[in-house]
Amino acid sequence: MASAEHSPLTRKLSAFVALSEVELAVLERLHQRRRSFVAGRDLVHQGQSAQAAYILSSGWVCSYKLQADGTRQIVDFQVPGDFLGLRSVLLRTSDHSFEPIVDIEAAEVLASDLLDAFARTPRLATAILWAASRDEAMVVEHLVGIGRRDAEARMAHFLLELGSSLALVGIGSKEGFDCPLTQYHLADTLGLSAVHVNRVLRRLRENGLVTFRDGHVTFHDYGGLVDLAEFDPAYLDQTGPLLK
Repeated sequence: MASAEHSPLTRKLSAFVALSEVELAVLERLHQRRRSFVAGRDLVHQGQSAQAAYILSSGWVCSYKLQADGTRQIVDFQVPGDFLGLRSVLLRTSDHSFEPIVDIEAAEVLASDLLDAFARTPRLATAILWAASRDEAMVVEHLVGIGRRDAEARMAHFLLELGSSLALVGIGSKEGFDCPLTQYHLADTLGLSAVHVNRVLRRLRENGLVTFRDGHVTFHDYGGLVDLAEFDPAYLDQTGPLLK
């Protein structure tokens, strides 16, 4: 796991604030409890209380909510640089679960450490609030996608958003990115069947826009995909530090 100065979270927060040496030192302390987790075993369970938050350093995680009949709905995916369970720490009880999709590395952050960091470095607290607000904006876009976009635009928007989020932490670009998600993950997230996901991906590939194959997304016509999805990245707020 990289030092906090070069961590994905630092890269992400640096899009909002130019971090000082003091703020970097506080981030380093938040990364002290470094842990590894295997794929398929929840870090946090829905309904769990008094748990820690986590800073994801490597790997992918899905957050999901269980229904009374045992089925689940994937709410979002977390990539390196994201917090896991931040809201649940502040609200005391987790309203959803987090499951690693692949083996991951994450730093455990206790509520007391987080609140101490906020008290010591208000600018860092503001940057973490920015990150949480950005995550909320992404969930809003997902709701709009499920409710109003057709299947191809929904898929295109989702892949473009993932690419932008990964580019922010240096592991994605307008050429593409590695992606461990299965068609079942995509189906659960986008409100489609796995068969429909397969058809949508095939049409996007045949139209020369994007290919998702063997764990890698390749953008062939980035601009065309943006037009199809009507993708406006302004909600991701990645244009540069607001606080100097």
